[in-house]
Amino acid sequence: MAPGQICVVEDEPAIRRGIVDALRATGYRVSEAADGELGLRQAAQAGVDLVLLDLLLPRKDGLDVLMELRKVRPTLPVIILTARGTEDDRVRGLKMGADDYVVKPFSARELLARVEAILRRAAGRPQDVCAARLGHARIDFERREIRWSEKQRAERSETEGALLRFLLTNRERAISREELLSRLWGLSPQGIETRTIDMHVARLRNKLRDPSGKNTPEAILTVRSQGYMAGPDLVPVESTRANGKSA
Repeated sequence: MAPGQICVVEDEPAIRRGIVDALRATGYRVSEAADGELGLRQAAQAGVDLVLLDLLLPRKDGLDVLMELRKVRPTLPVIILTARGTEDDRVRGLKMGADDYVVKPFSARELLARVEAILRRAAGRPQDVCAARLGHARIDFERREIRWSEKQRAERSETEGALLRFLLTNRERAISREELLSRLWGLSPQGIETRTIDMHVARLRNKLRDPSGKNTPEAILTVRSQGYMAGPDLVPVESTRANGKSA
């Protein structure tokens, strides 16, 4: 039996049923959703190994689902399924973090082969980070807080958390401002002032300073001509693998 749980987000009942039946016949466990809002909730749950995501969805567009999903599950594999077959659509989806792009109509055999290939690659992906430590501070991504002690805490925004989490899950390399705009905001860097990234980094650095006045290690390093990367003292303390299981 093929391992893994797959979330299918597709609003066309006949197409969704065909995909679900093919996956279950191969041995996968499957959850399904007919609109973007429900699909996002199901896809973000722990235990999901891969998402098959349509773009033209009611209640929330597929690209919006992808952008929000990348904030909470940055390494979760996603294959886009859509009738949008233009090059611009494909490039936009891939730049926003999709792992593959399948244009309708497609055969069950082709889809299953792509699913298997993506899941094989996902085994070596970096882990999603649930919490991290920086000096005396504990950063809880689920609660959106930075805590030095029971009495000393600070809240941070969802965007700030997504930025720090993305740097942590890619800690082995510097991330350009353009990639951060694309992966976290879903924006094309063309014609957009990338100073917005610098402003978010500056605010996050301020929030991470120990309020007691103790020296705080640098959480985010600036790499000249390249972008930003996680500092060596910013350490993940809890994580989940791409399939949502604790590590």
